[in-house]
Amino acid sequence: MIIAMTAGLIGGLGLFIYGMHLMSEGLKILAGNRMKTLLEVLTNNRLKAILVGTILTMIVQSSSTTTVMVVGFVNASLMTLQQAAGVILGANIGTTITAQLIAFNITAASPIFIGIGTVMTLFSKRKKTTDLGSIILGFGLLFFGISVMSGVMEPLKESEFIKQLLVQYGMNPFWGLMLGTLVTGIMQSSSATVGLLQAVALSGLFVGMSSTDAIRICTPIIIGTNIGTCITAMLSCIGTSKTAQKAAWIHLFVNIFGAIWVLGIFGIINMVFPVNPVYEFVTKISGNMIDANRQVVPNLARQIAMMHTFFNVANMVVILPVLNALVKFLDNLIPSEKAEFTIQLDTRLLSNPSVALGQVYNEMITLESMCLKNFRRTMEDIKNKDSNNVPKIIETEEMIDSFEKQIIDYTVQLSNIDMSVQDNQLVAFILKSVHDLERIGDHCVNVSEAATSVYEDNIIFSESGQMELMELLGTVEAILVDLNDVLKNKSLNICHRILDRENVIDDLTDLYIDRHIKRLNEGTCNPLAGIIYADILSNLERIGDHAVNIINGLIDALDEEKTLLEEEVNY
Repeated sequence: MIIAMTAGLIGGLGLFIYGMHLMSEGLKILAGNRMKTLLEVLTNNRLKAILVGTILTMIVQSSSTTTVMVVGFVNASLMTLQQAAGVILGANIGTTITAQLIAFNITAASPIFIGIGTVMTLFSKRKKTTDLGSIILGFGLLFFGISVMSGVMEPLKESEFIKQLLVQYGMNPFWGLMLGTLVTGIMQSSSATVGLLQAVALSGLFVGMSSTDAIRICTPIIIGTNIGTCITAMLSCIGTSKTAQKAAWIHLFVNIFGAIWVLGIFGIINMVFPVNPVYEFVTKISGNMIDANRQVVPNLARQIAMMHTFFNVANMVVILPVLNALVKFLDNLIPSEKAEFTIQLDTRLLSNPSVALGQVYNEMITLESMCLKNFRRTMEDIKNKDSNNVPKIIETEEMIDSFEKQIIDYTVQLSNIDMSVQDNQLVAFILKSVHDLERIGDHCVNVSEAATSVYEDNIIFSESGQMELMELLGTVEAILVDLNDVLKNKSLNICHRILDRENVIDDLTDLYIDRHIKRLNEGTCNPLAGIIYADILSNLERIGDHAVNIINGLIDALDEEKTLLEEEVNY
């Protein structure tokens, strides 16, 4: 019987976790850009951050997952530490939604959800329908897993030995806290631990105890799940920036502090009152349910869900006034490092493809900014007729090459994850564009090297040639400035301005080459200087060509996105 019970418990728990995973993945894909919008509305307003953390965790169905994502967001500079602290408080509240759903105990309907979800997932040709089917299927599997776990544990309700253990050790809050922490640390999900506890309650194991005694035994376990879920975030912060590590420490502090003050107050209340009024209140508002024997019994599964919610809301209220002080303390304790350009791609963000894609796009903008900076350094050297910026140009070019490789590697990983059609279009655009940006960086270096050889060999451009070169450099710089702007704002007006300027570059290049040949024929231009001059013009023209490649790709992506949105509205 023990082997069968263990096998059933493992199987039921597996169904529960897999169902939660399917729901989470489906919701994340459907939410898509809305999740990026949630991050964009984050401000230093802590209440907004808490709300975003609550909603985000409702979507991903796990505070552990949200906190790991937050560590990734902070590490990728998508979120400040102050914002992260608020999101973490909200995550603790959002994770209680799973327990609230389980408390409805609609296990009898779970096969219907499984059937509908399976049909939608396997037979629909529309991606949005299959994603919705995945959510429904996950919902059904979650409840079916609860049903399996409560069913296999039902024989335990006849065991007096088990009940004595519950009374003897369950009434000691320390043991309950340690049990909740340990189980959650192993399963990496507080929702799974609370769900398992609710399955125990639904099995009838607490039958014969008073409602207040049952919830008193469960409360330390519930609080322990909040500490256990911190283990995931603490492990995830290894190798991240100092700021990201602070986010994980905030999560740990918030939950340990909550456990201390809540259990401390409950201990005092238990000594003063014969029956804890908090337990009585939770019991009353949770109502009753019909058990397997058709008898009316207290709804302990709902009590567990309510206690889980009340604890995290109360902890948020207590922690909120001192949250900024905690952030400042960690800032002073662990100073953050700073760098001019740092790649901010974090594999933790891959659990949320839409947000990860947004960060890749941001890194592509950073890559363009590096190219612009190198081009301006080259212009400065040509204008001043020296090579003072060459070491910085070479150093930044090496960083550009490294950025390109890391962006491509990360985007390839991202492309293997299930995403919306719009996101897949953006992935294709990024993969093409980063190559064009890397080539722009190469041409900047070519111009710098050509200019350096002029000054080192004491070669002098003709006055007219120098003026033409500066005019062309200014036009190319304007294109790179506009390119940075258009990548940030996705403005079609700027796109067309770049296309017009690139045509100007082509016309100017042809004109200046003709003038250059004329000067050579007249003997007013040094032949060696003329070769270098032509080489610089060629590289500048190629920079304009690569910029146009990026713009054309962006225009295509925006047109496809518009078409998909129109189809979605019509659907």
